[in-house]
Amino acid sequence: MLLADTLSATASRFPTRPALRFGSADLTYSDTLDGARAVAALLLDSGLGRMDRVAIYAEKRFETVIAMYAAALAGGVYVPVNPLLKAEQVGHIAKDCAARVLVTTRERLPLLEDLLLSTPSIKTVLVMGDANGLESPRPELTICAWPNYGPGVRSPGGHRVIDSDVAAILYTSGSTGRPKGVVLSHRNIVAGAQSVSEYLALTEEDRLLAVLPLSFDYGMNQVTSAFLRGAVVVLMNHLFAKDVIAAVDKHRITGLAAVPPLWIQLAQLKWPDSVTEHLRYITNTGGAMPRDTLEKLRAALPRTKPFLMYGLTEAFRSTYLPPSEVDRRPDSIGKAIPNAEILVVRPDGTPCDANEPGELVHRGVHVALGYWNDPEKTAERYKPVPGQDPGLVIPELAVWSGDTVRRDEEGFLYFVGRRDEMIKTSGYRVSPTEVEEAIYSMNLVGEVAAMGIKHPQLGQAIALVTALPTSPDVTPEAIKAECQKRLPTFMVPHHIEISPAALPRNPNGKIDRKALSTERAGLFGE
Repeated sequence: MLLADTLSATASRFPTRPALRFGSADLTYSDTLDGARAVAALLLDSGLGRMDRVAIYAEKRFETVIAMYAAALAGGVYVPVNPLLKAEQVGHIAKDCAARVLVTTRERLPLLEDLLLSTPSIKTVLVMGDANGLESPRPELTICAWPNYGPGVRSPGGHRVIDSDVAAILYTSGSTGRPKGVVLSHRNIVAGAQSVSEYLALTEEDRLLAVLPLSFDYGMNQVTSAFLRGAVVVLMNHLFAKDVIAAVDKHRITGLAAVPPLWIQLAQLKWPDSVTEHLRYITNTGGAMPRDTLEKLRAALPRTKPFLMYGLTEAFRSTYLPPSEVDRRPDSIGKAIPNAEILVVRPDGTPCDANEPGELVHRGVHVALGYWNDPEKTAERYKPVPGQDPGLVIPELAVWSGDTVRRDEEGFLYFVGRRDEMIKTSGYRVSPTEVEEAIYSMNLVGEVAAMGIKHPQLGQAIALVTALPTSPDVTPEAIKAECQKRLPTFMVPHHIEISPAALPRNPNGKIDRKALSTERAGLFGE
């Protein structure tokens, strides 16, 4: 089954049921399919080739979801871009994937003029809404308005693709360099929707609140899982935790997914008593939920089932802890999701004993196709499944997560730590190198090290240690002001200091980020 097939199949079963809700408006499954077909036809008319990339840079709204399915329906590849990113980060993604089409809003377009001038691969800009009066910055670049369409739009007959072909590229940060594009097939995305909708027992009666960005693997999966089962997705670009609770109450939400920093805020607020009548489950991803937070949420939502999960974009979800096990093992990340196998191995690939720490390796249909345009990084992370029969001529590849876990005697997994130095803050994965490169580009300091320091609300907060200022006028406040101009909010450091001496080095001559972070372990409290 292809991704667009899930929408058309559900639209045939539930044509008049709402698929999406935004503000006070609903969009039915039939209307959503009509929109995807109309936009797919426009993309094909604009010259979209088989597996050409369609970058989508907009907040959550009807058109954002329609554009994703339209790209897949046309036989292209959609690339959802986090709407919090600034022009420089958007430019990196567009150039890296050689986007052919950029879908965005009229309001965001003026911010992207330099990107459009410097990215010749982009041939078409599709504006969500009216494009009157907009001028193209390049003669060969066409700016199109969102198409008008009525009910019953015919399928545009896009390029032929099969389920192992590329459907999407999700950009995610690692410990070094700029964000990498994780390549997902139609099979990956549909299998992920099937697995999650199975253990969450989703039906057409469910209403999911989409708080997470659609550029996150699990944010996207909320839509794909709901569309597979005929549920309603309520789109929300939330500002405050209290707004999330208000939306849960107003729309009688049955399923809510969030990351630990948001759960910490939500646990501190008063939930309306009526929420327990309809909020069937909550899910946590993007890091471990503090036990105190979990206890507060369970006290406020006694009839709501908590699902604690672990995942990585390179293989989507990997594990979940059934609600029935939360009392017995609240620190566990559970067992493998349906249709996946999770191995815990030593560096030589041999299986670990019970309670012996080892690397989590994920095998199965959810394993992505590697990193876009990066064979070296792909070879590091995607390696043969350990213990395969040598008679297997074409080896099966698995994702070697780089995360250390242990498995108890009953087979439940527990997260131990991350092998790399990637920063996980507010549910985002942030590369310290990417932050450092942004600081170096300011020409304010000669040395810089970014690191994640444990924080009670954010999971980790970004701390910056710099040295060798280029001018006596350089201050932490000046550096932060520049960061706020150039970086999205979640990448702006919470703590900046200027060292009176050069930063320490490790034996390889590199700045010793680990030593610096150890010295500042209590910077934000215990």
